[in-house]
Amino acid sequence: MTTLTSLARAVAVRAGRAQKITTVRHVHVHERPLVFIPLALAGEANAPLAAMVGDSPESAQLLVVPQPRNRDQRFAFAASLASIVLSYVDSFMGEVEAVAVDRGRDIRSRYANAPQLLVPNPGGLNFVRLFGRSTRFRRSYGDYAVDPSVPVLGRWLTFFAERTEHPGSCALLAATSALVQHWASGQSPVEDRNLAALLGWIDPPAGMSGADAAAQAEDALTWPPAGPATDPSFDNEILGRLIDAGSVPALEKALATQLEPTWALMWRAVDLLRGLPSATRVASRWDADKDAFTSYAEHVRGGGVPQPRRDSAVAAAQKLNWLERAQASYAAQLALDDPLVLAEYRLSGEAFAGTVVAADPTRTEGTGRSRKLRPHITVLTEDPVLLASGATVHAVSRPGQKAAVLAVSGNAVRLELSGGMGRAATPAPGSVPEVGERICYSSIVDSYQPVTTFPPRELTPWTHGGPPVEYRPTDEDAHEEWS
Repeated sequence: MTTLTSLARAVAVRAGRAQKITTVRHVHVHERPLVFIPLALAGEANAPLAAMVGDSPESAQLLVVPQPRNRDQRFAFAASLASIVLSYVDSFMGEVEAVAVDRGRDIRSRYANAPQLLVPNPGGLNFVRLFGRSTRFRRSYGDYAVDPSVPVLGRWLTFFAERTEHPGSCALLAATSALVQHWASGQSPVEDRNLAALLGWIDPPAGMSGADAAAQAEDALTWPPAGPATDPSFDNEILGRLIDAGSVPALEKALATQLEPTWALMWRAVDLLRGLPSATRVASRWDADKDAFTSYAEHVRGGGVPQPRRDSAVAAAQKLNWLERAQASYAAQLALDDPLVLAEYRLSGEAFAGTVVAADPTRTEGTGRSRKLRPHITVLTEDPVLLASGATVHAVSRPGQKAAVLAVSGNAVRLELSGGMGRAATPAPGSVPEVGERICYSSIVDSYQPVTTFPPRELTPWTHGGPPVEYRPTDEDAHEEWS
């Protein structure tokens, strides 16, 4: 939890309402997301009990497993879920768009949009991951055959789950996680995982404080848990009796009462997020999701194998390196898009904002053809500046321009500018900050970071298991103690 978020939580308690901690929305909210609310049977590892799924508030479909311990019924549930999810995924495999690559020298195609799954909380993300793992290796022939759509569903659920590892990806989102990225409630982060309580703080009913609304949300009769775990009282007093009785209509009715309140909350969360203006770089991150979707759709359509249970040593190292670079880029994007996020870096001394009090815009270095434009400016700031002389900073409002810190004297920071001023001996109009201008400089930048070189698979060192054999799915892949 950051300093400003902690402060915002304290203000929320005093104000009786959650406080915004961003000025813009940093997640992509689909115009037609697929909301998926899973329930699992208590005491059984990821055994599906029921789900409510649909791509609009009016299209909710209820799926129920009358006896979750029955393998055939679990996979019948998976087949029903597959018909919905795969139909939704397939609906984005029509329209394509052209994308310029290699600095405009070439063109490639990708799907013009991509699917987005929304679940209530991080527990829903884990359900998607485990259910994908337990279904993607199943066979549609031989012993214990399942419907052919089931392994395809598992592969797509695994795709969505793996996208959550990519910083900034919005292919699969937990509603509570998306909300707490933009609002600070007056309760603990653990309590924020309760969707009803969190929305109570963010959007309390008229005449009610966030704390009162959150307290009401703890009533499991009015606001049942958002899954995948169910309320223990419901399990003991209602669910167990209906499963033992084998009354499917009564079971469906009871489970609907557990899911319908969360269904309404999910679409309320969608509306709240849509009400925020989108950050500048959200679109580019969604483009990355579209690229990933296009690539995986082609892999599936081309008969590619399912995702392996474990990455090889080289693949795992490459993924970790990519994720580390992507996380650094994502953190920079959030700060550059949002003054409130950037304020955290100002507090830590990694960025500063102030007023230009002196400027020498035509200053140059060198002579003749080696002459270079290197203006000097002085910025007066009230922020703590912990940057050493020689450090490179970037103007948030001028992405193509960088500055070297020459000296920090009290509240004054002297900078030498380079780049983003044109090629002439005099700077382009407006390219050099003028005296009196308010400007912010930061040491963070969203720039390309070179990829670390790793050995090819066939040269994996013995310390990491040696060269791995080429992955081929086997019947053993589908065996899980909990499935």
